[in-house]
Amino acid sequence: MSTFSLRAATVADVPDLIRLVRELADYERAPESATATPTQFEAALFPADGAPTASAEVALVDGRVVGMALWFTTFSTWTGTPGLWLEDLFVEPAHRGSGIGAALLERLAGVCVERGWARFEWTVLDWNAPAIAFYESRGARPLSDWTTYRVEGEALTTLAGAARP
Repeated sequence: MSTFSLRAATVADVPDLIRLVRELADYERAPESATATPTQFEAALFPADGAPTASAEVALVDGRVVGMALWFTTFSTWTGTPGLWLEDLFVEPAHRGSGIGAALLERLAGVCVERGWARFEWTVLDWNAPAIAFYESRGARPLSDWTTYRVEGEALTTLAGAARP
């Protein structure tokens, strides 16, 4: 197995980030859900004006992007500090087991520690036993007393309309 390196994503990495997100969507049995475009990723990660709404780290083997961690900042009213939400972590299957995923997690944990942030959080599908085992082997624990809710599509539009005076 080749050695790898990590670095912050650049605008030139956007096509690879989109590719990896689509591979992740295939793995998670929802390929139709990955509809993000390079233009959207560029605007979120590398906006012309203002702060980015997300950040990404990439893993490279022989100069090729083979893994990524895409994240954004949260805020805890309980701790009064920001936190880091890992939106997606993905390593190409051929490069799993080489330490890339662990290195990406360590990198993000380091961001939290360096910045004094209290939390590093993410979700994982209940059926994804390999990911669950990977995360738990690194000290993560499930928050079984919390349920994630989502509003999207028509329900989101309806909810937004209900808030209008």
